[in-house]
Amino acid sequence: MKILSAAAVSVLALFAAACSDSSTTTQPPQAPAALKVEPLKFTERMLANGLKVYAMPDPNTANVSVQVWYDVGSKDDPAGRSGFAHLFEHIMFKATKNMPPETLDRLTEDVGGFNNASTYDDFTNYYQVVPANHLERLLWAEADRMGSLVVDEAIFKSERDVVKEEYRQRILASPYGKLFGLYLAQANFAVHPYGRPGIGSIENLDAATVGDVRAFHATYYRPDNAVLVVSGNFDQAQFDKWVDQYFAPIATPKRPIPRVTAVEPARTAPKEYTVYEPNTPLPAISISYPQPNSLSPDLAALTVLDAIMAKGESSRLYQSMVYTQQIAAEVFTNLEATRDAGAYTLAAVLSEGKSADDGVKSLLAEIAKLRDAPVSAAELDEAKNELVSETLEGRETAFGKANELANAAIRFRDPAYADKLLASIQAVTAADVQRVAKTILDDTKRVTIKYLSAEAKPADAKAD
Repeated sequence: MKILSAAAVSVLALFAAACSDSSTTTQPPQAPAALKVEPLKFTERMLANGLKVYAMPDPNTANVSVQVWYDVGSKDDPAGRSGFAHLFEHIMFKATKNMPPETLDRLTEDVGGFNNASTYDDFTNYYQVVPANHLERLLWAEADRMGSLVVDEAIFKSERDVVKEEYRQRILASPYGKLFGLYLAQANFAVHPYGRPGIGSIENLDAATVGDVRAFHATYYRPDNAVLVVSGNFDQAQFDKWVDQYFAPIATPKRPIPRVTAVEPARTAPKEYTVYEPNTPLPAISISYPQPNSLSPDLAALTVLDAIMAKGESSRLYQSMVYTQQIAAEVFTNLEATRDAGAYTLAAVLSEGKSADDGVKSLLAEIAKLRDAPVSAAELDEAKNELVSETLEGRETAFGKANELANAAIRFRDPAYADKLLASIQAVTAADVQRVAKTILDDTKRVTIKYLSAEAKPADAKAD
């Protein structure tokens, strides 16, 4: 989410006070009115093949952002083939029947733009920004890799090696890589595929075949499983013609799209794990709780709660654990609105000389404070203003607007949900935050991980 700076809000408040009635009658304090945010403006239509198309013309920019989001993520990886969605993200930048490898780079970077992609639990997104006069070329290229991607043995093996090296660098070589890349997911999910790390494993990648990859593409990379969002400087009528020309001919398979139906059992008791790993310069801890799915009415309050706890140096965790107690060197949280029920995590890398037990005790104390007493009006206003200002800042660019709309259409299945969620955030009260803290931050359901250096492992210690 993104919105108006605290300084700007203060100026508006002063202006309102200066223009108010000068009567000496004392009035009770009033809650600040929600900032008025212009909703995202877009057109939408669905092609006969099922592709959903969203257009956001804006003559006030020189660029366009083209984004295609597919409703397939790491949770959809086949059994025994973890990392497939991520592997396929890499393969999508290679050859099609009409484009040699790396053509997307030439169409974007060589004209001053950029391209990239990301794999999430629930979806995979591909996005570019280029000067507006290059829009047609990108529409053609996106349609071409949707409908005629080449997956041969050479490309498959090359990109599999790239992903394996990424695994070695991000997970095995990076401090805390296993904690955040593997153990958090595995500790929080016993049944649901959210428990399979999105980057996969060396063993699963080695076991994959080019036939497996082709089957994955045929199953999920299809027009009725995608959204196309374009924002920037373009003519709507011309855009519609190009979409009809390049995307409409792509056929939709007759077979249904398989969907995850697994349900994570309710947690009935807390869990705690202690692990010892090399390349761990300082102890780290994490505490996670079951989180409702992305359509929960509590998401707005949880988003505000998260901002109060960990957004910036004025946040509770930073002020308490880093600044005052100096127990932690870093504090952070992870709030990901997932299609199915997920996990909300609070974590810290501890200061030198501090133990994991010290960190857990301090973090649990801050969580208890949030449950036991309402947050202050100042904290609440600051958190909401930061969230709104981030949203407004993002909406200043073609990329930001397209990204927000596509995220709403895929993650929440409603392109208007971005504005609905923002309005809900502005309406959150201190009582809402405390209620959600009591409901979600339930210590009988928490998962705690203590991540320690292998060198500090006692001879008789048993790692989980």
